[in-house]
Amino acid sequence: MEYHLSLPVKNEDIKKLKMGDIVYISGKLFTARDEAHHMMLEKKEIPFDPSTMGLYHCGPLMKKTGDKWEVVSAGPTTSSRMEIFEDRFIERFGIKVIIGKGGMEKNTQKALQKYICVYMSYTGGAGALAANKVEEVENVHWLNELGMPEAVWMLRVKEFGPLIVAMDSHGKSIYNKMK
Repeated sequence: MEYHLSLPVKNEDIKKLKMGDIVYISGKLFTARDEAHHMMLEKKEIPFDPSTMGLYHCGPLMKKTGDKWEVVSAGPTTSSRMEIFEDRFIERFGIKVIIGKGGMEKNTQKALQKYICVYMSYTGGAGALAANKVEEVENVHWLNELGMPEAVWMLRVKEFGPLIVAMDSHGKSIYNKMK
C-alpha cells in the first residue's frame, strides 16, 4: 500500500502501516543523531515538542544565506547507532515516526509495538533528493554545542519520501525477513 501522511499522526494512522508499505510524509521533522539523542534525554526540558514531529536520523549539510538556513544535502545516517537510546527516546518524547537507514534492533522493535510507532527507511545516498523535499528550515537547536551534523534541525517537508515501512508497530521487521 502507499500512504501520504501529515504530521502529527494519530495512533490509528500508525496502526494501518505494515512492513513494506510506501509512505510520503508532510509536516515537521527534526533531525537527531547520537549526540542529540544523548543531550535530549539528559535535559529536563527541551524547547520543542517532538511528539508532533517525525524523528529523522540525519546529519544535514546546511548553508546560511542571510538569516535563513538552506538544506544542501539531508540523507539519512545509520540508525543502528541510536539503538542504545531509541526505546527511551520513543517512551519519553512520544515519537510516532522515525526515519533513517539500516534498521534498528530488538529494543527499538519492542518500543515501536508498546508505544505505537513506526521506523521507516529512506534510501542512503539520496541526500540531494531529500533536500529538495524540505520546504523550510524552521529552526536549529544546539548548533554551537553540537556542530552542524549533530545539531537538531527543524525541517518542514512536503511529500518526503518515498519511505519504506521497515519496522511496523505490529512487530514485523524487514530486517528480520532478510536474515
